[in-house]
Amino acid sequence: RRGASRARGDVAHAEMGTKRAYRLQEFAAHTSAVNCLQIGRKSSGVMVTGGEDKRVNLFAVGKPSAILSMAGHQSAVECVTFDSNEEVVVAGAAGGTLKLWDLEQAKAVRTLVGHRSNCQSVDFHPFGEFFASGSLDTNLKVWDVRRKGCIHTYKGHDRGVGVCKFSPDGKWVVSGGQDGRTRLWDLAAGRCLKEFAPHDGAVTSVEFHPNELLLATGSADRVVKLWDLETFEQVDECVEATGIKALRFAPDGSALLTGTGEFLKTWRWEPAQCHDAVDVSWKNLKDLSVHNNKLLGASISNSFVGVWVVDLNRVEPFHSGAERGPGGGATR
Repeated sequence: RRGASRARGDVAHAEMGTKRAYRLQEFAAHTSAVNCLQIGRKSSGVMVTGGEDKRVNLFAVGKPSAILSMAGHQSAVECVTFDSNEEVVVAGAAGGTLKLWDLEQAKAVRTLVGHRSNCQSVDFHPFGEFFASGSLDTNLKVWDVRRKGCIHTYKGHDRGVGVCKFSPDGKWVVSGGQDGRTRLWDLAAGRCLKEFAPHDGAVTSVEFHPNELLLATGSADRVVKLWDLETFEQVDECVEATGIKALRFAPDGSALLTGTGEFLKTWRWEPAQCHDAVDVSWKNLKDLSVHNNKLLGASISNSFVGVWVVDLNRVEPFHSGAERGPGGGATR
C-alpha cells in the first residue's frame, strides 16, 4: 500500500512541471465513506473531513495521515466547516446534532440540538461567534456560540437546505435548497429579503462576490445564475455541460471559477463568457479553494479523498505568459 502511494506521488511530481492540473494526493481519510469536507480558506493548508464512521478528521493538505481524529458524534457526520481563523470546526450529523470542535484542545466544546433531521450544511460567520446550519428538516438556523443556542430559525424551503453561506460583511445569510430555491436572509431584521427565481434542480453551491453586491448560485440543473444584490435581479447565467459541484470567485473578484465532475472553468459575466476550461477528472468534487494563484479542489470517493491542484498562472484570465497546453481555448 505504501509503495502504491509513493508511486502515485512520483507521478504527481513528474506532472507538476508539464500540466496545468495534477492530482496532489489520494488517501484513505476515514474507515468508511467520507460524506463531506472543507479546505481551510485562510491558509488552504488544512482540510477537515466528516465520515460515516461518526468522526471528524483534520489533515494537513499534502499529508496522508490525520493530525486529529475526533470522536463524539452519535451518527454519521454530514457537513463540516472551519471558522475564519481555522481554530474551530463545526460539524453537523445525520441525527440533527451539531458539535463545535476546538482544534487546539482536540475536543468538542459545544453540542447544539434543534434540527429534527439530518444537518446538511454549515457555515461560520466571517467575524463574531455565530454559525448557520441547514437541515433536511427544511429549516435554516443561526446559532450563537457564546449563548450556546439557536437565535433564529428561518423557514421557507420545501425540501432540505443543502447549502448556506454568510455574506462577506456578515449582515446576510443565503440558503440554497434541494427544492431549487435560493433565499436571502437579513440577520438584523430576522426576515427573508428575497427569494430568487428557482433553479430547475437542487442548489449545490452559493458564493458571494468578495467586494461587489453580487451572488452566484450553482445547481444540479447545470446552470450558474448571477444575481445583483442591490436590485435582486438576475444579471447573467453560465450554462455548463453537467451539474455544478462547486463555485468560487477569484480572490480579487475578477472571474468566477466553476467546478463540474470533469472540468474547472473560468468565467466572466455581463456578458457571460467562458475564459478557459481545464480538464480535471475530480469526479465527485466537494470543495474549491484559491491561495497564491493555486486552486485546490478536493473530491471524495468512498473512504478516499483526492486533492487536485490547478496552476491559475497558466489559466485565462490569470495567465502570466506560460505556454498553454492543448484544449485551453476560451470557448464554451
